Amino acid sequence: MEKFDWKETIKRNIFMLKILGLWPSGNTYTIDVYSTYSLISILAFIYGHNFFQAINIYFIFPDLEAIAGTIFVTLSEMLTMVKTYYVVQNMQMLKQLMVDINEDHFQPRNSTQIKMIEPSLNFWKTTSTLLWGMSGGAVFFWATYPILDGSVKENRLPFLAWYPYDTTISPFYEITYIYQIISVAFIAATTLTIDTLIAALNVFIGAQCDILCDNLKYVFVEDRLNASVAKLLSCFNHHKEILRFAYDSNNFFNWIVFVQFFISGASIGITMFQLTITTPFSSEFFSLVTFGNAIIVEIFMYCWFGNEVEIKSANIPVAIFHSDWLKAAEKTKKDMVFFLMRCQRPIKMSALNLFYLSLETFVRILRTSWSYFALLNQASSRK
Repeated sequence: MEKFDWKETIKRNIFMLKILGLWPSGNTYTIDVYSTYSLISILAFIYGHNFFQAINIYFIFPDLEAIAGTIFVTLSEMLTMVKTYYVVQNMQMLKQLMVDINEDHFQPRNSTQIKMIEPSLNFWKTTSTLLWGMSGGAVFFWATYPILDGSVKENRLPFLAWYPYDTTISPFYEITYIYQIISVAFIAATTLTIDTLIAALNVFIGAQCDILCDNLKYVFVEDRLNASVAKLLSCFNHHKEILRFAYDSNNFFNWIVFVQFFISGASIGITMFQLTITTPFSSEFFSLVTFGNAIIVEIFMYCWFGNEVEIKSANIPVAIFHSDWLKAAEKTKKDMVFFLMRCQRPIKMSALNLFYLSLETFVRILRTSWSYFALLNQASSRK
């Protein structure tokens, strides 16, 4: 059977990382043209844009509504700084994960197993497309709402930010306007590419658990003892490699997910508050709706596919019992018991072992968001 290329699923992510300056040719960055491009683009469009927005918060600090109007975006954009930092720092680990996933022990053994894992891969593609669509909508409305609501005549920028020059005069206004749109598009593309890549790693781990479960069901199909022992040993090694891949993947995105969960809760709550003070069905209103939904889908993607890893890894002991183990020799049965004990604990993807990627965590984040919204709404109504 032709070798299954796991990287084919995430080829668009890798292509986008190359464009964004986050995929050097080697395992680390070296002094070359691509590294120079990466440094300039990341500093100019991610760190620079965040710097100007953060400085502006200092000048509008006493005004709660003004702060809420800019910080919900600023928090998410600052999160991109964290993501790019850890991707660059763990680039060697990420490149090794891309090599490991295509190793022989991770290959499906037949077309049935390929069909078995396709629904998970297709659902990841659907979720990724939905996230890109919502984020694209938010960027579009951000870029156009000063034009659509007529505030462009007052030289209003899409995002509140401080600059060391007068942005209300031409051509500084036009240049700054274009700079903000390019920056937010660059930030959105960076965030989505990293998020969907992390989700894909969890999908790969879950798919490997499905393949292992299918292999375990047919360990004792053959009558030959040596063949059964060899298959059981192969399954044991496969499980060990799955655990190693899951551990390395978790180490790669530990801090990213940890910060993501905190910022997402605050961003959703502030976005809901902004919707209560924004003109309904205006361009700004739709930008808030698409932005808020994009964040919800973003954390849902983390939690759903992390939850799938736990569920599918918990099926491994069940798959052992579904095999025809009564035919096994006594020694092989003892080996099975050892393997069974090793598989009792399901794989749980986490953020620094403080938050598990699960649907329960997703619900908690939404509840936290509602608490932020209620607090801001109450503080605003007291004025």
